[in-house]
Amino acid sequence: MNATGLIYERAAVVAHTQVLARSLRHWTGRELLPGVTDARELARGVFAAPFVLVSHGTEADPVLNYGNQSALTLWEMSWEELTRTPSRFTAEAPNREERARLLAEVKRRGFIDNYSGVRIAKSGRRFRIACATVWNLLDAAGAPCGQAAMFGQWEFL
Repeated sequence: MNATGLIYERAAVVAHTQVLARSLRHWTGRELLPGVTDARELARGVFAAPFVLVSHGTEADPVLNYGNQSALTLWEMSWEELTRTPSRFTAEAPNREERARLLAEVKRRGFIDNYSGVRIAKSGRRFRIACATVWNLLDAAGAPCGQAAMFGQWEFL
């Protein structure tokens, strides 16, 4: 908890969690948290989930705008640090070109499943993610508003 309260209780985070869930359902037909329909309960459940969930916006150099507790722990960052980080910095420089190709493919197709790749935490600790789903985010009007990635498997290298 910080001066502004629990992260998942913030109105912007609750609304963004709805975008994450609605967009995942749109592209894949899957629910982010099956059986959870209340917006605040969804935000709390996703933030505390054992899987990693991150997203970024549509800037020219997209900045991370969401990371659940599992993501914050894995990348060794606070919410404030994570949400100021260009998403390309989640991968080491040699892996950024491969990451850019992945995101371009997602942009064209809407989503991909079973992605794997090497990422890097703030401390420099490297880890391989596996079986990731990456999808485009759509606002309430259906316009693109970013991309998200979710995975439950990783190993430290």
